[in-house]
Amino acid sequence: MSPRESPAMKKMRALVEAAADSAEHRPAGRERRPYGQKSYAEDPIEADDAPLSAAEMAARAERVSMSALTRKGMSSWEMAERLRSQDLDAETVANEVARLEGVGLLNDFELAETLVRTLQDRKGLGRSGITAELRRRHVEQSAIDEALEALDSDDETARALEIALKRAPQLRSLDSATAHRRLSAFLMRKGYSGSAISAAVAGALEPGRGPRFR
Repeated sequence: MSPRESPAMKKMRALVEAAADSAEHRPAGRERRPYGQKSYAEDPIEADDAPLSAAEMAARAERVSMSALTRKGMSSWEMAERLRSQDLDAETVANEVARLEGVGLLNDFELAETLVRTLQDRKGLGRSGITAELRRRHVEQSAIDEALEALDSDDETARALEIALKRAPQLRSLDSATAHRRLSAFLMRKGYSGSAISAAVAGALEPGRGPRFR
């Protein structure tokens, strides 16, 4: 004979039976989800695939652009590419780029000037190396031309010599001809002109000034 169920046991059994009955009558294809967890796929009202309004698209574009600009300066082309990668339509992208240009947050001329100084001072690049980097970032050509006007050929030769003098000690294990060739190639990769390279290599490796070769 089964022992008499306590009130607590009766209540528990009723809850279990009610849960089982609910599961039987639940519509097919809808899984029970943990308490408090939303399922956007189940509820059309909560679905996230509804098209955004123009105002929502503009707000989204502004959030993306502001986030990008806190990390680094960007050309107008780079910003447009960043916005397009976020599935924003062409009109929204064009409007946001125009807005940023209007308030001075995008300015290819200022960016070009900043990059020229940075590429000279930190990376030791010559004129053609700087030009290549600005073009890689799709800075407006007129901005590139204006920024490069500030570069003086005498200054570039002096910078090339400074870099060559720092590099020369690393070539002391080579013979003179190989050292000249290696140093010239190094400066060429930095984007210096032929005349600047010749003067810098001659100055850095001249007897009595540069390292002694074997």
